[in-house]
Amino acid sequence: MHTARSTMIEDQRPASPDEWRPATPIAAPARSIIQPSCHSALAAAPAAARQRRGLRGGRGFTLIEVMVAVSIAGVLSSVALPSFEGQLQRARRSDVLIAMVQVQAAQEHFRSNSRSYGSLADIRMAARSAAGHYALEMNAADADGYEVLATATGAQARDASCRYMKLNAVGANLVQASGPDASVANPDAANRKCWML
Repeated sequence: MHTARSTMIEDQRPASPDEWRPATPIAAPARSIIQPSCHSALAAAPAAARQRRGLRGGRGFTLIEVMVAVSIAGVLSSVALPSFEGQLQRARRSDVLIAMVQVQAAQEHFRSNSRSYGSLADIRMAARSAAGHYALEMNAADADGYEVLATATGAQARDASCRYMKLNAVGANLVQASGPDASVANPDAANRKCWML
């Protein structure tokens, strides 16, 4: 019986070892659930390196991106800065307009108590406007009228067309003039622009 059984097994095998294949697949040996600590440290090291590279590469900027951002900022500032400075100069110009109104009121008050208009000291006005953007100077003051000249100072001196502002009061007539220099010879359109808020 032993011989018959072994013969049967031999008959089932193929003639050459190259043709022999097992009838059922052989299962792979089971892995252990607990891995050695050195293996987990090795596996964690590349992950940490990848994470560090990801943080630097994902959140940083390249030189080209920085240069593009700087160029865009330069173009925007070259367009916006003159407009912003013009608005700032116009806002500062209100300082001289208020000063001129105060000079008018003080001169009329002084004239009502005396026979002529007075100097800045007489009417108790400072030689500078309230915010300090203009220096005030009384060029003439007599019984007939007065002339006050305001000169832009500091950053306001860049307000080229309205750097000098002059108010001339003769009798009941007020003449407002402006200009880039003490001649205050702006044309009418530019003069109106200087005296308007």
